[in-house]
Amino acid sequence: MPVLNIANVLTVVRILMVPFFIWFLLLDDSRGGLFRWLAVLTFAVAIYTDKLDGDLARSRGLITDFGKIADPIADKLLIGSALVLLSVLGELWWWVTIVILVRELGITVLRFAVIRYGVMPASRGGKLKTVVQTVAILLFLLPLQNLGDWAWWPAALVMAAAVVITVVTGVDYIVQAARLRAAARR
Repeated sequence: MPVLNIANVLTVVRILMVPFFIWFLLLDDSRGGLFRWLAVLTFAVAIYTDKLDGDLARSRGLITDFGKIADPIADKLLIGSALVLLSVLGELWWWVTIVILVRELGITVLRFAVIRYGVMPASRGGKLKTVVQTVAILLFLLPLQNLGDWAWWPAALVMAAAVVITVVTGVDYIVQAARLRAAARR
């Protein structure tokens, strides 16, 4: 399978969009102006490429080793930069960013640690986690301060759900890894 295919190109484009997203968000500096909207648009397009490249890779048989490695890296760069920047800007609590990032990095390390026993595929809960995190981040990225205090609550509630799902699915992956390791040792 050639590495240069549409799915992998979209993954690389997503990685290349991350610095633009960061730049737009920092230029706006929580003012809710044009650069904030450019950051929202860049994040939305980048996150859409995640779904699109996955759909294309599966439907056209374009799954490559490069894609298996680059796709989760692209996702973590985009989600991680959004969470960190929202916290730096004082718009998201640092503890939320830390919990999500520790889970993401921890499960990635865990997957590599147990790969000799077998592959831990993404679960439905893991996919739900990604969707809820994405919606929560998009809500936090929107210039809600222009709408008043009431507009913050929906974003906070969705982010709370994202944190709960993130923790629960993290524990589930740890249990899966333990079972995988135990089964391989028998």
